Amino acid sequence: MIAHPDFRLALARDRSEELMAAAAAWRRARQARAAARPAGASRGAVSETAVSTVAISRAALMKPAEREQVVLRDGSAVLIRPVRGTDAALLADGFARLSERSRRFRFLGRKTTLTKADLRYFTNVDHHDHEALGALDHVRGGGVGIARYVRDRENPAAAEIAVTVVDDWQGRGLGTELLARLSERAREEGIGRFTAVVADDNAAASGLLRNSGAILVHRGSGIVEYEIELAGAQAQAC
Repeated sequence: MIAHPDFRLALARDRSEELMAAAAAWRRARQARAAARPAGASRGAVSETAVSTVAISRAALMKPAEREQVVLRDGSAVLIRPVRGTDAALLADGFARLSERSRRFRFLGRKTTLTKADLRYFTNVDHHDHEALGALDHVRGGGVGIARYVRDRENPAAAEIAVTVVDDWQGRGLGTELLARLSERAREEGIGRFTAVVADDNAAASGLLRNSGAILVHRGSGIVEYEIELAGAQAQAC
């Protein structure tokens, strides 16, 4: 299978960012060693604190990239990774590939375009209270799906979710893959419950949520609300 240039470009950008982070970590470790060395001490005399700093820096360099290549049930492949602030063009491209019906399902109303403010909000995530995972087409390039949660300010253990897949990628299992990985991230950040509001005629979204253990908690005018309990959420320090 030949990867699309956009896909290779995404991998190259990831690798470049990893190398830049590695260089920054190395500089911080070197500065820590210099700061921890007593005046007049030999270059080999390094404090325990400096040694610990070096060990942490090396661990950071060896940390695996937060991206994953996934083969879907029809054999197609995607790259799933966290959304970055530089992904506005990918997000806009994905939105352009949504049908009017899919846009209505996502925004629960008519939505013809994403404004600059929309793109900033959807891409400038902090990966703690607001997480978003995007999927890139391995062969043709471009964004084909995204899943995000936004933590509830009044209840930090809960978050609202949204999962969107472009029309020509629906029915392949991508939504399930995205939701599973979003659930893992939420647990790591101390979130124990997801809520989701979907259009009452969005059978695909309702099916995805029910298959993930969601229960129906409210039915309103044109919408239904589901909740998913996430077992094994990590407690967060206050």
